[in-house]
Amino acid sequence: MQIRYLLALGLFPYPALADTAVETPAQDQCLVVPPIPVPEGAVAESATGQVEILSDSSNAIMNKNATFEGDVKFRQGSRSILADKASMDYEQQRLDAAGSLVFQDSQFTVTADSLSAQLKDNSAKLQGAKYWLHGQQVHGNAQKLEITKDNNLILNGTDFTTCPPGDSSWLLQAERIKIDSSEEWGEIWNAKLRIGDVPVFYMPYMTVPVSDKRKTGFLFPSFSTSTTNGVEIATPWYWNIAPEYDLTLTPHYMSARGLYLQSEFRYLAGDAQAGRLNLEYLGSDRMLENNSDRYLYHWEHQGAIDKHWRVNAAFTDVSDNNYFNDLDSAVARATDNQISRIGEMSYFENDWNVSARVQDIKVLGEDEVPYQVMPQLAFNYRSRDLLNTLEFSFFGEASNFEHKDSDQVTATRLHLQPTLSLPIHGPAGSLTSELTLLQTNYWQRNTELMGEDALDDNVSRTIPRAKIHGQINLERDTSWLGEPYRQTLEPQFQYLYAGYEDQDGIGIYDSATLQDDYYGLFRARRFSGLDRIADANQLTLGLTTRFFDDHNLEQFKLSVGQIIYFSESKVSLSEGLIEERPSASAIAAELDARITDDWFVSGAIQYDARTRENKKSEVTLDYRPGGDKLVQFSYRYVPDLINTNTNDEVSISQTGFRTTWPLTDNLYFVGNWYYDLNESRAVETYTGFQYESCCWAVRLSYHYRIKTNYEDDFNPVQDNRELFESGVYLNFVIKGLGGSGPMGVSDMLDEGLFNYRKPLYLRN
Repeated sequence: MQIRYLLALGLFPYPALADTAVETPAQDQCLVVPPIPVPEGAVAESATGQVEILSDSSNAIMNKNATFEGDVKFRQGSRSILADKASMDYEQQRLDAAGSLVFQDSQFTVTADSLSAQLKDNSAKLQGAKYWLHGQQVHGNAQKLEITKDNNLILNGTDFTTCPPGDSSWLLQAERIKIDSSEEWGEIWNAKLRIGDVPVFYMPYMTVPVSDKRKTGFLFPSFSTSTTNGVEIATPWYWNIAPEYDLTLTPHYMSARGLYLQSEFRYLAGDAQAGRLNLEYLGSDRMLENNSDRYLYHWEHQGAIDKHWRVNAAFTDVSDNNYFNDLDSAVARATDNQISRIGEMSYFENDWNVSARVQDIKVLGEDEVPYQVMPQLAFNYRSRDLLNTLEFSFFGEASNFEHKDSDQVTATRLHLQPTLSLPIHGPAGSLTSELTLLQTNYWQRNTELMGEDALDDNVSRTIPRAKIHGQINLERDTSWLGEPYRQTLEPQFQYLYAGYEDQDGIGIYDSATLQDDYYGLFRARRFSGLDRIADANQLTLGLTTRFFDDHNLEQFKLSVGQIIYFSESKVSLSEGLIEERPSASAIAAELDARITDDWFVSGAIQYDARTRENKKSEVTLDYRPGGDKLVQFSYRYVPDLINTNTNDEVSISQTGFRTTWPLTDNLYFVGNWYYDLNESRAVETYTGFQYESCCWAVRLSYHYRIKTNYEDDFNPVQDNRELFESGVYLNFVIKGLGGSGPMGVSDMLDEGLFNYRKPLYLRN
């Protein structure tokens, strides 16, 4: 017979150790589950809440003491005590329990030989304890476990690990551990780390996390060796300054160069703004001829002031052009050769917005210095209900272009662009007619410095533009290899007319030729920026077909298009140069297809039918039989590129191979290989192995890649500067000791010069 008591007692109101929900998924082999089922859905009550006591038998003296025997259960909210027997001293407010004892709440489970609790201050001591933190891998043993009146957890003669029971990959033994319930961090005294039952590390004092909260301390170091930097050791130190500030300092020693110091300060400014400041310094780089100092400083900030105002700012500077090529910076990759400095503030309303910005771009390795935008004001307005379906939009921009060199032409530009459009949309298609007036005024300074090629001091340019774009949507039910599909046929056309005006008297401040692809065929302009507006009298024809399966998922997409020119364009980026414009553009085509359940193909080509030349092409073939399995073959070809260092025409013809594959349940392989067919040499090779168990992970990788070596007068490099760099990299993480480390292979796919690209329009 069970005896039920209801008492108003405070029973150990221990707060949450982590925000992690209690889950015990059967498929998660790494989650350590306590032997006692975890209570679900229970909510902790207040310290004065009722306590329910059940037992097979009991004996009580009113207001003095009570004893309980046989399947004793104490419950209060999500907290419970299970024991064979227990006694309650009402005068001393003490509870004692023993025999198959289990203490449990929604955050942790403890089994022990005995328990003694002081109910008046909500403290308790458990002897011979074993404990498990719910929703985490942390578990261990303790000779004595104490819950203090401040709701902290103190363990004496203890150990813990994140490895599954029976796995001795690593174990941390300690004389004493204190887990702070509010900070959710553990303090450890006289810690010994054992790996494979062998002691490898001793620390008189250390701290570890028991949740995702941040804590000051050292992060896991990284080790590598390369042909350009020698042996590298980086030991990051993290400083949790405040909830809205933190700082990471990383001493990074390179045997070939010296000590490379990196720092990153992050901050939050209110609920919607954030930024960071990076400072990096390498004193007396031994790989440079003059042992110059190398440095970087970077600041970025972005966010919303309120529902209308937005801010964005970024500023970066480096000591030399080859900084990112030589050093592993946290700010940019070796493939980045442009540094943008920008400050922008914008104001948004439903129908209009206005912005002000300044911008300066530094191009690494280039002799030509871009213009600075100091400042630029822009205004956008759009009215969708002007005369029923007629729409009106207006774009205005005022820009001032400055230059660091005093012998360069500078200018102020005012551009006004009103547009009337009539969109007609329906399920069967759409037709949009558009009329635009492009009015631009220039006030150019220092034009006499150009000599015979002097530009005009003042320019007023007025160009009308008309565009009609139409599309028809057709579809039908069909089948392929016995499978039902829905096929669409989407022909579209665009007629574009833009008036001609001589623009040779205008300098080039922010304009460049835009790249052509299928979607570029339907653009209304050939150049970025506003310094050149090309005249046009042309018709674009395009056709897209798609196949959708019975789940309405796109399995195939093919687009083909071409521009037909009715007259040659007379506008170019260079004065007096009339580009040869054939009667039709190159044929642009793009393909994305799922061949089978596991095979995907994606490609694009621009083919000149008149000269029978391939102007640009790329293709990838993917084999993806699972989320962690990939084999990709790729090829890309781009002719007639200009080498900015030599002004020679070069072409790119490269093939590549990329794979990631699980060798076992815990061991993964990732490999990349890219080969230059023109130069008959590999440009990048990456091989990586990653082993990951429930409680530790290690990654070993080898990287061989071509280096970009820029001319740099400020920091000349030695004559033996290598064209290729190779290196070996090692990452090791013990899970549960504050390291995140390699946790999967997705980041390994992005290592190097060529990132993995998945077909855009197809889904598994």
